[in-house]
Amino acid sequence: MLSSYRVLTVLLLVLSLLGATPAAAKTLHLAMDAEPVSMDPHAHLSTGTLQFSHLVFDPLLRWTKAMDFEPRLAHKWERIDARTLRFHLRKAVTFHSGNPLTAKDVEWTILRLKRSESFKGIFEPVAGTKIIDDHTIDLITKIPYPLLLNIATYIFPMDRLFYSGVDDLGKPKDAIEKFEPSFARDNASGTGPFRVTERVPGARMIFERVASYWDIQSPGNVSRIELSAIGDASDRVNALLAGKMDMIMPVAPQDYDQVRLVDDVRLVTTATPRIILLQLNQDRRPEFRDVLVRQAIMHAVDNRAIVDAVMKGAATAAGQQSPKGYVGHVEGLKPRFNLKRAQKMMQKAGYPDGFSCTMIAPNNRYINDEKIAATVVSMLAKINIRVKLTTMDKARYWEQFAARQGDIQMIGWHPDTEDSANYSEYLAMCPNKTTGYGQDNSGGYCNPIVDDLVLRSQSELDPVKRSAMLQRVEQLLYDDAAFVPLHWQNISWAAWKRVDLEPIVNALNNPYFGDLVMH
Repeated sequence: MLSSYRVLTVLLLVLSLLGATPAAAKTLHLAMDAEPVSMDPHAHLSTGTLQFSHLVFDPLLRWTKAMDFEPRLAHKWERIDARTLRFHLRKAVTFHSGNPLTAKDVEWTILRLKRSESFKGIFEPVAGTKIIDDHTIDLITKIPYPLLLNIATYIFPMDRLFYSGVDDLGKPKDAIEKFEPSFARDNASGTGPFRVTERVPGARMIFERVASYWDIQSPGNVSRIELSAIGDASDRVNALLAGKMDMIMPVAPQDYDQVRLVDDVRLVTTATPRIILLQLNQDRRPEFRDVLVRQAIMHAVDNRAIVDAVMKGAATAAGQQSPKGYVGHVEGLKPRFNLKRAQKMMQKAGYPDGFSCTMIAPNNRYINDEKIAATVVSMLAKINIRVKLTTMDKARYWEQFAARQGDIQMIGWHPDTEDSANYSEYLAMCPNKTTGYGQDNSGGYCNPIVDDLVLRSQSELDPVKRSAMLQRVEQLLYDDAAFVPLHWQNISWAAWKRVDLEPIVNALNNPYFGDLVMH
């Protein structure tokens, strides 16, 4: 009988003769518009945070490209009753620290999510947990909740032992800080495929693959990711085409043609439900309390022109939050550009000469965000609203946004639960610091009827009745001109063909780099 060593040697020789050798470990040179602003998965509810979480942590389950649920740290789940879902965790999974993953870590993580300023709104329906054994835990909701699996995709178990105690400054290691220093901002122990080995804020991060990663079925062969932050879209493309980068994200629409000219580069584009919109601060500007003024602004902004001229067709003009296919989408709510009508509304509201205000927007968070904002400024000038625009990088922007420093503020939103209600829970409900609802409603819009409908939809298990509730929400927001919807954004990635890009990217813009294969 051949020894195992000789069998392996013979197998490798045969594979070599057939031209099929095992995939060698690779380094991915990746350029993004910005690197994650924090290593704390609960500090910011943002795409950047979730992209980082899928690299360094792992969720209980995740979305597939077909928008089905795929087991991750939970290998299965079962409904116990109308309010209880039981998760069965994989055994022998360890954190990067070497600590074992147990149900206590999941419970600790959920409690932390419920006190996170950013995430507590998503987890408001959760009443608590019940640990059955080391690898079994029940998630219990306050009411029968139809989206419990959806929010479970945001449970990235954290290493409770690693984050226990205090740091060198005597501050709790589990403190959640959006903008201030914290242990969790600069240190991470997850169960994900990569760990951070180097970080230069605003410039670069190095990720090294974890040798003991639990998912031995993953096809990924990338052992190292060198992430560079390149804010300028053209500079990212130039870095790719010059061979300095293997992959870039995102690709701006104005650069599509340049990328497509290179045969060995692949461009992948997909539509997303991310809405780009503007909020009108009714506390700072009394004019914005007048529904006629808000409606005039809606009629002055030409969404379709922005899509055509600024986005080069890589977006869909929006008249509401929910895109087609979502339960709250109302077919008749279209963009309403009509400049003459907008001017008449301003006159009727008592502002024929308009007024002056400010706007803030990021310049490296959304595709062409600065250009979009500048275009809106020129459109509002036609109804005599004179806007002083200030743009800034996203790290600074979110602090300014939270402080509501602009009369008009830009925000983009991908619904966390892949459901219509989530837009309103964060962007349109009356701001409530206790529950977390309306926390990104920087305009201060408040309609108790909207709040009631959204809250009742959370426990409505009849899909027809639930859809009717959320469609009424969209109609109310449209009639009230609660905000200025611009468009649903497409997202694009580009890479050399040696990078097997297509299987790992998705409409959520959370590439699963742990599964990436490079040739």
